[in-house]
Amino acid sequence: MDYTYRQIAKMIDHSLLNPVLTDRELEAGCRLAREYDVASVCIKPYYLARCAELLAGSGVAPGTVIGFPHGGHATAIKLAETKQALRDGGTELDVVVNIGKVLSEDWAFVREDIRAVVEAAHEGQAIVKVIFENCYLQDSHKIRLCEICAEVGADFVKTSTGYGSGGATLADLKLMRKHSPPSVKVKAAGGIRTLDALLEVRSLGVARCGATRTAEILDECRRRIETAAHEAAVKHD
Repeated sequence: MDYTYRQIAKMIDHSLLNPVLTDRELEAGCRLAREYDVASVCIKPYYLARCAELLAGSGVAPGTVIGFPHGGHATAIKLAETKQALRDGGTELDVVVNIGKVLSEDWAFVREDIRAVVEAAHEGQAIVKVIFENCYLQDSHKIRLCEICAEVGADFVKTSTGYGSGGATLADLKLMRKHSPPSVKVKAAGGIRTLDALLEVRSLGVARCGATRTAEILDECRRRIETAAHEAAVKHD
């Protein structure tokens, strides 16, 4: 077995973005993420301050989204959202590109839109994951976005919001890893619902996955590790 529980848990950003989630469900989700010791929680923006309180002292980062889910916010609004998230204790920010501007190939606008968020976040010691929403894009758009994200110092490129017409695909993940430098990590989002799916994208060089089925994935991870350890002990005896 080429992984540990911690390695798998620290690949997961526990997603709490569904618009119908109640405050009680959001709190329960934060507590679950803390219990399973995942990488981060990505939560609806209004609840971020409470999320940061619930995760304080743990190894789980509080995070939220910017320009979500369609990316069409004015850059000034994305910047205001970024500054609010930093005030609320966010340390990981997932920002949606302006999809229409990407499709228009207005690369100067797209670059400035991403750069503004990245610079503000980095000033506040937060990291930025740039969401492409690949289901609406051509490969040429995805490649140019990878190049721009590297140029402006983004920390991650991310496949999707999970709320578009499609999620992460293996082809897109391979493309994004190929066209991003080692300094820019890749996050898969949308459709990573099992441990096997997570392990498959891990084998492609993916560093993070957005997940709502965190407990199921990590319970299965523990089960397999325990089974492998038991089988090894029996074989040794």
